[in-house]
Amino acid sequence: MTHTNEFTGLAEFLAVARHASFRAAGAELGVTPSAVSQAIRSLETRIGLPLFLRTTRSVSLTEAGSRLMSRLAPAAVEINEALGALDALRERPAGNLRLSVPRIAMELIIARILPEFRRLYPDVTVEIDVNDATVDLSTAQFDAGIRIEEFVERDMVAVRLTPDFRWVVVGSPAYFAARGRPRSPKDLMQHECVRYRFPSAHTIYRWQFLRRGGEYSLDAPGGIVVNDHLGMVEFARLGLGLAYTVDCLVKDDIESGALEEVLAPHLPTKAGLFLYFPVRSQTQPKLRAFIDIATAYWGGRR
Repeated sequence: MTHTNEFTGLAEFLAVARHASFRAAGAELGVTPSAVSQAIRSLETRIGLPLFLRTTRSVSLTEAGSRLMSRLAPAAVEINEALGALDALRERPAGNLRLSVPRIAMELIIARILPEFRRLYPDVTVEIDVNDATVDLSTAQFDAGIRIEEFVERDMVAVRLTPDFRWVVVGSPAYFAARGRPRSPKDLMQHECVRYRFPSAHTIYRWQFLRRGGEYSLDAPGGIVVNDHLGMVEFARLGLGLAYTVDCLVKDDIESGALEEVLAPHLPTKAGLFLYFPVRSQTQPKLRAFIDIATAYWGGRR
C-alpha cells in the first residue's frame, strides 16, 4: 500500500499561489512547470477540491485555494523562521531577507544602505518587493516591511528609520511662470495638482494642511492621477502640476532649482518611515543586522 505524505504538494501550492504562475513556481523550486502542475493535480485529487483556476493567460486561487492559503501561509512563515533561527548559531547573519517597501523607501532608505549591508553581510540575500499597497507580511511571507508610520499595523514591532517628514507642495519654475503661485491652500482650487491614488483602497489622497493648531484636508484638483509617489514628483518636475510630497525626497530638486516650494507655513510635519515586523521575527540575525545598518545611517544624518 502506497502512503502519501500529507505535506506532499504543499510547497508547490504555496509557490504557485505566491507567483500566480506555474513557470515562476518551478523556477523558485528548481523543477519544471510540468512537475509543479503534476504536484498540484495530485494535491487537488487528494483533497477532492480544485485549488486554482487556470486559463491560458492567468492562474488564480479558487475559494478552496484561498482558504488553504490563508491557513498555510502563516504556518510556512513559522517553519521558515524555525529553520532560520538556526542561523543564530552561526557567527554571521545568513539566509534570505524578504522586504516589502513602497517606492519612496527605495529612494530614501534601500538605495542608500543596501551597498553597505551587502558588503558587511554577503551571506544574506535580499529580496525586495516594491509595492505602495498595504501588504500582509505573514501571508506574503515577508520578514519585514517599510511604511509611513500611520500605515503600520498596530500589532507589529516598529523601528523608526527616518526623522519626521515635513510635507511640502512643490512645482517647477515653468509651472509657476505660467500659472502663478498659490498664496494659501484655498488657491489650489485654481491650480493643476498631480494627485495620488492609494493602490489598495483606490481612494484619492487628500492633501493635509494646518489651521489654527489643527489640521484639515483638501481634495486638490487636477487632471493627472497616479498610484506611484515618485511618478507624481516626476510629473511636477516636468511642469505638469503641483505635487504634495515629503521634504527629504525633493531636497536636491529644491536646492538645484528644479522644483520650488510654496505654502510652507501651512504644511504639517509627521512621523517618517518605520521598519515593521511581527514580534517573533525580531530575533532573526539577518533582520537585526538590517535594522542596525538602517538606523545607523539616519542616526548619523540627524
